[in-house]
Amino acid sequence: MARRALILVEGHRRMGLQYVQAAQRLGVHPITLCADPSRYDYVAAEGIEAIQVDTDNLEALIHESFRLCATYDIAGITGISDVEEAVYATAAKLCRHFDLPGPNPASIERCCDKFTQRQLLKEAGVPIPAYRLASNATEVESSAAVIGLPVVLKPAVGSGSVGVRLCRNVDELAEHTTYLLDGSHIWPSSPRILVEEFAQGPLYWADIMGHQIIGIGIGDFGPPPHFISRESTIPAPLNGNEHERVADVSLSCLRALGLGWGPTGIEFRWTKRGPVVIEVNPRLHGAPTPQLIQLAYGLDLITEHIKLVIGDECDLRRRHSQTAAARYLNPDRDGTLDWIDGDSQAAAIPGVAEIKFYVEPKTPIVRKGDSRDTIGHVIAVSPTRAETEAILQRAVESIDWVITPFSTLGE
Repeated sequence: MARRALILVEGHRRMGLQYVQAAQRLGVHPITLCADPSRYDYVAAEGIEAIQVDTDNLEALIHESFRLCATYDIAGITGISDVEEAVYATAAKLCRHFDLPGPNPASIERCCDKFTQRQLLKEAGVPIPAYRLASNATEVESSAAVIGLPVVLKPAVGSGSVGVRLCRNVDELAEHTTYLLDGSHIWPSSPRILVEEFAQGPLYWADIMGHQIIGIGIGDFGPPPHFISRESTIPAPLNGNEHERVADVSLSCLRALGLGWGPTGIEFRWTKRGPVVIEVNPRLHGAPTPQLIQLAYGLDLITEHIKLVIGDECDLRRRHSQTAAARYLNPDRDGTLDWIDGDSQAAAIPGVAEIKFYVEPKTPIVRKGDSRDTIGHVIAVSPTRAETEAILQRAVESIDWVITPFSTLGE
């Protein structure tokens, strides 16, 4: 009998190993198909079977998958990526081709294009910020004039807040428009910029599996004009009515976008008119959100997702209820990371679940104003929000680092 295998299209630098390990625990052999296996350090470190292939080429992926069918029983296919949203649609097309469980590829593609997503949500009456699409500086300027400053500029396709900025005045608007259009930002096709009303209010997020809302959390960003996560906590401090309103809007998003198979992550701002949808992603939220959900509720969403992918029955029952939170370590300057320390002291604090550094000493730090700037995280868990916050603060205060500014010419 052929060995059951799971094909992972591309990888994820912060969650890829969790997918691999979850597949192995379920008795399924993980195989990674990716453009560059060296990009994911866990592939070599764990001896993961990896095949180099152009993951933008559907025919090439079909060919490799057929070839693997001669050796393995392909139980499922899914995509994981921390940079390329198109991977999720490609994996869905592969599932359709091989008659395997998976989401509707057309729904995933529509969702990955932020402008198309906005149109569908608006047509369905889902509360969203005012928006316009622009392809050049003149259109950006006129769109911002119609919407009114401040506005958020973002690429119509992308993830991780790459290229996303809050523009509070005409100078910031002109500066970021130039950045997006002068070749500094890498576009997969011709530039398409979403100009959005800045929806002001607390940030909330929901993780959904199928049509079941697993949990609703609250987030916090660092200082503008960037949108770099500073902290995430689950559950969010919502009363019954507020929770119901977020849940209703979440399910409306699924209906509007044709989602409802597998994971969906939704972000909101709670404004004067209630929850306003900022983004719908046809995937789990990135690390460490799945870990926060597991700590808070005893529910491993990565494992349950793989069960769906390979045709097994998933179990979305909560085992317990605690408060879990992550604080992200974000540098305040560019330069060389001389050292980073304090993890062992922080890890010894009761209630600290994980300390993780993403970079090694002597690494050059060049901030980009998006999720790539984060150099680590601290996670804590306890029965109450206040206690978890206190544990997190104590742990973060134990950690320190030094960044030496780069030398300038003539020094």
